[in-house]
Amino acid sequence: MMRAVLFDLDGTLLDTAPDLGAATNHVLRSIGKAPLSNEVIYQTASDGALALIKAGLTDEEQAHFDLTPLRESLLAYYSDHLYVGTRPYEGMPTVIEWLNANQIKWGIVTNKPGFLTEPLMAQVIDLPGCSVIVSADTLPVRKPHPEPLWHACHQIGISAQDCLYVGDHIRDIQAGKNAGMITAIAEWGYISVEENLTSWNADITLSKPLDLLGWLQSYQ
Repeated sequence: MMRAVLFDLDGTLLDTAPDLGAATNHVLRSIGKAPLSNEVIYQTASDGALALIKAGLTDEEQAHFDLTPLRESLLAYYSDHLYVGTRPYEGMPTVIEWLNANQIKWGIVTNKPGFLTEPLMAQVIDLPGCSVIVSADTLPVRKPHPEPLWHACHQIGISAQDCLYVGDHIRDIQAGKNAGMITAIAEWGYISVEENLTSWNADITLSKPLDLLGWLQSYQ
């Protein structure tokens, strides 16, 4: 029996791209640059704030600008607008409701820093019952290192082999496999069209959150 499900956050549990994109475009406009398209935002969001800024700059501009204060400006704006356009993915509240009803623990292991993760999840009332949150700075290491996943398992008292990890980036699958978990690709997430998902070697690939529910029900 699957005893726990751990999720990546951005692009897996929540669609955070609208607010990440708004913060990025706020910074780009402040330096006279054109805003990013939704397509670029959605294909870059999983790579973090710095990658989003770089997506709006040429190579020459990246060398010209000091990117550190631009990243800090993005994070400052984002921290004040965490839950404007962000929402759980369609079907995810149903998945969480089923997990809670069946006493299967669930939690989050993310490379998002804690000062953003904790206040964001405090606003997500549609996904109650989260048992553990491991952020980028909870430990000295982050995904794809397996230690954040092991730490989450320790916190909820579940062994890694009884846990499923769901994510939308190759580092999620690498972390899950390194930790000895069953791994699932969240195909609905922030995945570049250039990615070859087969090469990630995940155990399962899911096209939408309700597919996860169907897999869990059949697995039980």
